Amino acid sequence: MTFTEIQANTPLLAVLQVLPLLTGLLLIRVRGEAALALAGITSVTQLLLAVSLYLRFDSSLPAGTMQFAEHIPLLGALHYHAAVDGIGVLFVLLSSLLGLLSVMFILIRKLHESSILAVMMGIQATLISQFVTVDLLWFTLMGLVEIVLVAHITRRWPTFHDIQPTLVRFLQFMTVGWMLLLLGTLLLGWSYADAHQGQWSFSLYELVKLDLPQGSMVGTLVFFALFYGLGVRIPLFPLHGWLPSFMINGNVAVAPIYLLGLKVGVFGLLHFVFPIVPEAVQEWHTIATIFAASGVFYAAFLAMRQQTLREMLAFAVISHTGILTIGLFSLHPMGFRGSVLLAVNFGVAITGLALMSGMVWQRTRTTRMSKLGGLFDYIPTVGLGFLVAGLAIVGMPGTPGFDGVHFVLEGAIKRFGALVTIAAALGNLVAAGFLLRAFQRAFLGQATVDTSRWDKSPTYLAETVMAIAVILIIVGVGFYSAPWTALIAEPVKGLAALFPELNTPNLHGGAH
Repeated sequence: MTFTEIQANTPLLAVLQVLPLLTGLLLIRVRGEAALALAGITSVTQLLLAVSLYLRFDSSLPAGTMQFAEHIPLLGALHYHAAVDGIGVLFVLLSSLLGLLSVMFILIRKLHESSILAVMMGIQATLISQFVTVDLLWFTLMGLVEIVLVAHITRRWPTFHDIQPTLVRFLQFMTVGWMLLLLGTLLLGWSYADAHQGQWSFSLYELVKLDLPQGSMVGTLVFFALFYGLGVRIPLFPLHGWLPSFMINGNVAVAPIYLLGLKVGVFGLLHFVFPIVPEAVQEWHTIATIFAASGVFYAAFLAMRQQTLREMLAFAVISHTGILTIGLFSLHPMGFRGSVLLAVNFGVAITGLALMSGMVWQRTRTTRMSKLGGLFDYIPTVGLGFLVAGLAIVGMPGTPGFDGVHFVLEGAIKRFGALVTIAAALGNLVAAGFLLRAFQRAFLGQATVDTSRWDKSPTYLAETVMAIAVILIIVGVGFYSAPWTALIAEPVKGLAALFPELNTPNLHGGAH
């Protein structure tokens, strides 16, 4: 793939990164309602800027055309080099939207007297930076900063008194993943320097020209290092060992939103790994698909056995990540399209489930389903938000997951045939079962324990606004998916063109 770029007339991408960073620095000193107002204004402004980016983006330009390009030379081979394609714009929109919802949740949790808003703004800046950079080393370094900030939220504002074992496990997985990501990055930089008289570069535009042949030692090492490093972040089976404990004992909603609702790992695969080492991707895509299909069933059946909403949500993430990964490694244009849409759908839906579960915990101080029941009598809008988000996860018509699942299954059946496709479809069916079971037990079932300590007040305005916002976003994007499909159409074509021998039509009009 060859890249061209269109220079920015205004530094819009820089503003999207610097604005939350500066706000976060101010919020270190500001507390209370002033902090909440400042964070809210910044989040709304951030979303408006992201919408402006979308409206000014020309989705008709061919694949490989990066827009709003900005350059600043820094130190040695490290450069600030930002630009976006349609996939990047979509992830920037998602990040800005979920950032605003997270700030609204802080109001419900009444944490605005703490410094959590400052940390959240820092995470938002690093996420946007990862979604707009075309420099792999910059992407890797920003990923490290994000992990450190998420770990700080988990340590400082947990929902379980003994967070140390969970935090250690989280950091073990993330550190190993990040070190492998850095190793793959440095291997690519070294390979480029070896071919260019010692001149190092980590630019996507330059690394795609390395043309590492299929079966080469460097190409294979780079693929596995980057795939492992990003797979931990997705999280992909069997690299998910940090997640169940993290969801049970860690921060009730904010950390999962930033770490799971925004699929940095998926974006990294699409933006860097597939274009840079397509030969290695093609060589190992079947193995990756086998692991993904195994993870769909493994996590779906374990989710049925979980006793808390957050445990169930953890395994729901792992199961549906498997479906998304099947679409990615189908290396088919339909599969790519479905995976991008599923990443966005999961971002919104997982955020919705995390926020609704967080409001349940705020009311009851538990998410154990055996200790819940009858919540629909007190917080019906929260229950409705949980139900709609759950239906979005399983791809119910009218939600953004419907088109995503449809495209993934279409790409899978054309690439792998019936077996893998049926596995993905059955895993999705099991997911519907455990999500509906969780909704029934928590919101419609009869409580079997003493509920006198619960907050049984009628739904607060902030809870209603949050739940309705989640519902409107999911339903709105679900019924109005054409703009997002058009936004990613050209990047998807470019990704499919990386694998011409797999996507060349045969005599019968299909694909090999």
